[in-house]
Amino acid sequence: MAQLSLKHIGKTYGAVEVIRDLNLEVVDGEFLVLVGPSGCGKSTLLRMIAGLEDISEGTFSIDGRVVNDLPASKRDLSMVFQSYALYPHMSVRKNLAFGLQNMRLHRAEIDSRVAEAARILQIEPLLDRKPRQLSGGQKQRVAIGRSIVREPKLFLFDEPLSNLDAELRVQMRVELAALYERLKTTMIYVTHDQVEAMTLASRIVVLRGGKVEQVGTPVELYTRPANLFVAGFIGSPKINMIPASYENGAARTADFPTLPLTGLPNGPLTLCLRPEAVTLDGGDCQAQGRVKLVEYLGADTLVHIDLPSGQSLLFHANGRDAQKAGQTVTVGINAADLHVFDASGNRIER
Repeated sequence: MAQLSLKHIGKTYGAVEVIRDLNLEVVDGEFLVLVGPSGCGKSTLLRMIAGLEDISEGTFSIDGRVVNDLPASKRDLSMVFQSYALYPHMSVRKNLAFGLQNMRLHRAEIDSRVAEAARILQIEPLLDRKPRQLSGGQKQRVAIGRSIVREPKLFLFDEPLSNLDAELRVQMRVELAALYERLKTTMIYVTHDQVEAMTLASRIVVLRGGKVEQVGTPVELYTRPANLFVAGFIGSPKINMIPASYENGAARTADFPTLPLTGLPNGPLTLCLRPEAVTLDGGDCQAQGRVKLVEYLGADTLVHIDLPSGQSLLFHANGRDAQKAGQTVTVGINAADLHVFDASGNRIER
């Protein structure tokens, strides 16, 4: 296992600044997930940790040792890429063993590690097949197995499930979580899919424009987002955002004239409410709305509701207990469920 420390890390390509003054501590044995929109710097940061990209400024340490100039081969880590990068002319067994042969391990040790990785990933029946004979999920297991056999202190994953279809992504997500529970090795995982982040991570790092917006557990990011960006990025379905103002001790929106909120700064606000916290025919404050769209998802139903001002609210209902398009409903808000953000988009603690 490995403990990582990144202090004032920066990365530039000419005049383009990709990572800016980034500070991050990775705890020994944790599953850390890097998320953010395209171009936020998450894959670049992972490649810098791997030693595949130079660090323009700052200090990067592994277990207290500065490794800025240490080549990737000396960092005792293993990386799984978005592309499987398997050798097409080799069998699965030889793909797993190839890196160990380059390390000049004894044949018995190589065979033992390959057999153990195959057992963990349940690919023993595939050992004599070539990559062309494997499905996408099987190829990804082999790519992960090639990392496991090296027994590194640190695993790096760069969007490893993005090439798989939806069903396989769910299956591989479960398998990765089980693998982490078995190995308890430090893992850093990059994804654009916040569902993967929420289900896999012990902690999540939310990046935007090369800067860290928030670091925390999935529960912390969901229940106490630090700013509007994190509130909108974390959570599926997305959080409701309602423009508001606070004056003379009262909070108001275009559709909810009086909200029981106190002690806020005067001026514009944004009130955020998770879809599951919206109520019908209840709440501290109510407004009339019209159902625009109903999305039935099996166990859950999403109801899109238009309010008189043109503001749209998303309501998360259980099962088929939902309204019909065109129906008029009474929408309720409970003040305790609201996340409040100031004019700069920063969270106001209440």
